[in-house]
Amino acid sequence: MNATNSQHIVEQTAAHVKQKLTGEGTGHDWWHIQRVRQMAIRIAKQENADPFRVELAALLHDIADWKFHGGDETAGPREARVWLEKIGVEKAVIDHVCEIIHDLSFKGAGVKTRMRTKEGMVVQDADRLDALGAIGIARAFAYGGHKGQEIYNPDILPTLHKSFEEYKNANGTTINHFHEKLLLLKNLMNTATARALAEERHAYMEAFLARFMREWGGKT
Repeated sequence: MNATNSQHIVEQTAAHVKQKLTGEGTGHDWWHIQRVRQMAIRIAKQENADPFRVELAALLHDIADWKFHGGDETAGPREARVWLEKIGVEKAVIDHVCEIIHDLSFKGAGVKTRMRTKEGMVVQDADRLDALGAIGIARAFAYGGHKGQEIYNPDILPTLHKSFEEYKNANGTTINHFHEKLLLLKNLMNTATARALAEERHAYMEAFLARFMREWGGKT
């Protein structure tokens, strides 16, 4: 596939995803996709990954997130495949992109989600970086509000979920989500590029949580 055709496919896909996810209010909107896309392109250059497959997977990674489809982790790959077949993408690329989408999500502290390919590692890292730092904090509370979660309840302790089913069915607090997922992501990055970027964002979240607990206790 030549560069012109690849660019046309990417542009079509971006327009399709933007139309579908603009205005989404849980932190999984078009702007999340765009941030992940740009970060994935950046990491791909550093890690020598295939830019076309990386960009397509980044654009489509939340096209039908299991969190909004009754826990069905096949919904995203299925919808991505329908779209990519419709616009004439070759089967090998479709299979690879759909594999990345299927394997991308965090599925619980006790569940390994190692990506098979460098492109998968890059997109997973880009998505996880968007769950860290100031934007990660904002997204956590947007999603928690959508789920009707309490911000914090000291009587509800964090749980390190041992299975995907346990993780899917959990309904704790947003502050617990930091301990159950977000603070774990720094050490789960696949690439050296992402590991370096994650350090500062992780430290920012730790500082936020320390400040939150001081204010909760009336100490500042």
